[in-house]
Amino acid sequence: MSFSNPVLRDDIFLREDEREASEQRMTIGGTVNKTLLLLVLLIVSGSITWYMTYEGTVEVLSLLTAGFIGMAGVALAISFFPKTAPLLSPVYAILSGFALGGVSAFMEYEYPGIVANAILLTVGILFLMLFMYTQRIIKVTRGFISFVVLCTMAIFLVTLVDFILNFFGMNVPYIHETGWLGIGISLFIVIIAALNLLVDFNFIEEQADQGAPKYMEWYGAFALLVTLVWLYVRILDLLAKFSKRD
Repeated sequence: MSFSNPVLRDDIFLREDEREASEQRMTIGGTVNKTLLLLVLLIVSGSITWYMTYEGTVEVLSLLTAGFIGMAGVALAISFFPKTAPLLSPVYAILSGFALGGVSAFMEYEYPGIVANAILLTVGILFLMLFMYTQRIIKVTRGFISFVVLCTMAIFLVTLVDFILNFFGMNVPYIHETGWLGIGISLFIVIIAALNLLVDFNFIEEQADQGAPKYMEWYGAFALLVTLVWLYVRILDLLAKFSKRD
């Protein structure tokens, strides 16, 4: 899973040479429409693994595994080759749905009601960040972007180390605990994920203003989806920690 829009970088947009067709420019409206389409694909594919999980279908584990592995591979491909975004972004959305649908079903079985709360919080944070960005309540300066990226990369590195330690039966201290320190860490990660939305909005607006190629609408939509998926997963983790304390 991608942690933070390493996929939205100035050099990705600015190195593109195909800016000659004036009628084929990236627009904010086009990016929004493509983001909505990707979300629909995610929800549809997620419903499949959700249903299969509750039905006890054995194949759900295969879909989960394929979803997580495929998400990582497709995300890397789009990040390095932005021209593939129109083709691969829908694939990423479908694979994300397979993974999140199964995970959500397992979490719902363990903590009834957690998924609805996580979805509502994710949508609420999305619109709150959009409102704060459009009203310039939080100004996305270069310093702000640097802070968010630095925190995101730190989270990514800690998560990677924790993943590796799992193979040896160990974990990074505190991050999985349900005490107030563990909850505080999860809350911090949720905040950073939310702030990444502001960074995403800023990049998309700037590059649309600069006349990025039309296919970059898919790239921008993909990047937003990456952040939303991360935000949703981290909210699930935070809510699960609260549930374990009850």
